[in-house]
Amino acid sequence: VHGAMFEVFEGDARSILCDVVDKHHASLLVVGSHGYGAIKRYIISFWSVSDYCAHHAHCSVMIVKKPKIKH
Repeated sequence: VHGAMFEVFEGDARSILCDVVDKHHASLLVVGSHGYGAIKRYIISFWSVSDYCAHHAHCSVMIVKKPKIKH
């Protein structure tokens, strides 16, 4: 992929992602979301990677939701 970077790190994903955004002066960070309901999302928001990055990353953050499967 042209212009994309790939690196592997160990540790707390929340702080690592925000640090790497700063290190590379990224303009966009794309993270995934599990797509939980409102109550479960509130409970896990205290350690959610996507929520943390949305509030702390120094760039735009795109949160990509898991697609719903139609039956």
